[in-house]
Amino acid sequence: MTKAELVGMIAEEAGITKKAASAALEAIVTAIYSSLKKKDGTIRIADLGSFKVVRRKARTGVNPQTRKKIKIPAADVPRFAAAKALRDAVKKPA
Repeated sequence: MTKAELVGMIAEEAGITKKAASAALEAIVTAIYSSLKKKDGTIRIADLGSFKVVRRKARTGVNPQTRKKIKIPAADVPRFAAAKALRDAVKKPA
């Protein structure tokens, strides 16, 4: 699904214009970015999941072209954990 398709779906579900839906989506994305930039911020959205920042440790990797070992520095990375309701919604029946 593209952003344009998502905006269209939001507009249809909420009964608003595509312009208003696009503005709402942009506001949500901006709020998530702002919260995660604080590095201690966690965003929990019921029935969707949680966004948070975790620290990835420094590690040693291998350059696949030269096979030389390289050091990969520690980094802060975003993580998303799906809520149980979302996991259940996409689960295929056995």
